[in-house]
Amino acid sequence: MTFFASAAAGSGSTTPPRPHPASPEAVPEPVRVQALDTRLLLAFRAVSTEGTFGRAAVRLGYTQSAVSQQIASLERILGADVFDRPGGPRPVELTPLGRLLFERTGDLVGVLESISKDVQRYRTGELGRVDIGTIQSTSTALLPTILGRLLAERPGLHTRLEERYEETELLDLLLGGDLDVTFVVNGNPPGIDSVDVLVDPFVVLARSEDVGAGPVSIDRLSAGPLIGQVGSTCQDVIDGGLRDAGCEPDYVFRSADNGAVVSMVRAGLGLALLPRLAVLDELDDPRLAVRPLEPAIPDRVIRLAWRAGRTLSPAAQRFCAIAIEVAAELGRRYPALAPARVAAPAG
Repeated sequence: MTFFASAAAGSGSTTPPRPHPASPEAVPEPVRVQALDTRLLLAFRAVSTEGTFGRAAVRLGYTQSAVSQQIASLERILGADVFDRPGGPRPVELTPLGRLLFERTGDLVGVLESISKDVQRYRTGELGRVDIGTIQSTSTALLPTILGRLLAERPGLHTRLEERYEETELLDLLLGGDLDVTFVVNGNPPGIDSVDVLVDPFVVLARSEDVGAGPVSIDRLSAGPLIGQVGSTCQDVIDGGLRDAGCEPDYVFRSADNGAVVSMVRAGLGLALLPRLAVLDELDDPRLAVRPLEPAIPDRVIRLAWRAGRTLSPAAQRFCAIAIEVAAELGRRYPALAPARVAAPAG
C-alpha cells in the first residue's frame, strides 16, 4: 500500500501558505496631510543626515529628548517606523518607509528654505514690487531721486509707474488695487489715507523783459495774455484761486505738457501761473523770470495717498519715507518749497 500523504510529508518540500485576503480592519488608515507637521519632517531629515538623535538635536537647537519625541510622533502618524535603531553608539538606519520619506521630502525642504529667505527679503523691503501713481511735476522733480535711492538700497525690488494727467484716474487705480501709493494734490477723498509731502506755491512764469524784479500782481495777470494747462485738478485749483482773487483768466494757449507751456512763455506768447515744482529746471534760464504772485493764491499740497485700511508693504513704506526725505531736501534747497511736517506712514 502506498501512502502518498506520508511520502509527501517526508519529502522535505513545503508548500508556501496561500495568503489570506486582508480584512477591512487590516487596511492602514490614510495619512492625513495636515498631520505631517513641518517640524516633524525637519527633525526626521536631521536625524537621517546626522545619523544620531544627539547630533540632530545639536543641529536643530533642540534637546535630544525633544527630537526623540518628534520622531516618535511622526512614526505614530505614519503608522510605521522610519528608523531601525541598533542601539548603543551605532547610527540609526532608514527603514524602507524612511528611505521613501527621505526621498520625497528633499524638495519640500528646499521650498521651505526658499520661502524663508524670500519672506525675510520681503520683510526688509528687498523683494516685491511697488506700484506708484504720479503726476507730471512729481515725475520730473521728485521721482528720479526717490527711485534712484530706493533701487540703490534694494536692487532686487521692482517698481511700476503710472502717470496720469487727471488725478481722478490715479485715485480710481488706487481704490481698484492697481496702485500701492500715488501722488495726489490737495484733496483727501473717502477711502483714502494720505501723508503730506510738500507744500508747493504757485508762481508766475514770464519772459524776463515782460515783468519787473518784484512780485507780479493779480491785475497784471488779468491784463493777460495767459498760457495755461488743459483742464485738470491742478488747473482747476489755479483757476479757482484766480477767480477768488478777482481775476478772470483769459488763456490764449493750453497744453497738458508743462514743457509746452514753458516754451510758449519763452516765445513771448504770454504769462503762465504754474506750481513752482513744475519750473525748477527754468530757474537758471536768463530768458525767463519766476516771480511770486501778489496776492498769492492758496498753495497746493502734494500728498502721498494709499487705500484706507490697507497694509503697505515694507518696500512701499520705504518708498514713502524716501519721498518725504527728498521733498524735505528740496525744500531746503528752494525755501519757497516748504516741506510738510510729516512722518512716514506705518504699515
